[in-house]
Amino acid sequence: MSESDDRLFSGVSHSRTADEVVQQIELLILDGVLRDGDRLPGERELAQSLEVSRPILRDALKELENRGLLISHHGGGTFVADIIGQVFSKPIIDLISRHARATRDYLEYRRELEGLTAELAAQRATETDKALLTRIIEDMRRAHEDLDPEAELAADVDFHNAVGEAAHNIILLHTMRACYRLLSEGIFFNRKAVFSLPNARERLLEQHVAIHDAVLSGDPQRAKAAAEAHIDFVMRSADESARADEWGRVAKLRLIQRDGGRATRTSGNSKTDGKS
Repeated sequence: MSESDDRLFSGVSHSRTADEVVQQIELLILDGVLRDGDRLPGERELAQSLEVSRPILRDALKELENRGLLISHHGGGTFVADIIGQVFSKPIIDLISRHARATRDYLEYRRELEGLTAELAAQRATETDKALLTRIIEDMRRAHEDLDPEAELAADVDFHNAVGEAAHNIILLHTMRACYRLLSEGIFFNRKAVFSLPNARERLLEQHVAIHDAVLSGDPQRAKAAAEAHIDFVMRSADESARADEWGRVAKLRLIQRDGGRATRTSGNSKTDGKS
């Protein structure tokens, strides 16, 4: 592997124009290499990597800011803008978060996307993609053994993002990232609540391993079936979690009413006794 293969940014052509710098950074964002919130190297380092003058680099960065792809903080550096969050507008996010039936529609939508993504990943994953998936599964196993649900949940999202990257379809990649953004923010349902159900963590680990194995073996149909089965389980678990929450809410109301009623009766009896 040459030295240039290990570099994120590479020198532009001999013409060294701002447009070529813009195109290179745009492609890194489009391909999901640079993600929202990622900080770009400092001006001097980035200019050296791209082999352009600092004035040309400044022109390029300014154009990328105008396109809404980068954001600069005075004295704090330049970052990739939050472009994923714009896939769903805030009003629609707020709207669907207020209606429970959106959870099932979201998971139904994800089921089809996850199946297609895993199918493509099994066909297209590179050796680098496969190595990353294996590393994430190892992280997931370690978090599971350490009884660390936070790390397990983080590995869960990392795994699905990595499968999306392995599918090598730009539209799917950014669509799935938008879905996971809503999921990680708890817009549709509480993932921690699903993880807390009996045997759920064990089942989820098995399902992720099944997707991993199918992708690594290059079996598109098995990968698709494993991904769909995973979301089917999540759908059932989400329903079960919601029912358990509702049962708990009603049980607490009954207890409050029962205790309140007992207190009222006791108070009433005391007043009656006082009058007799």
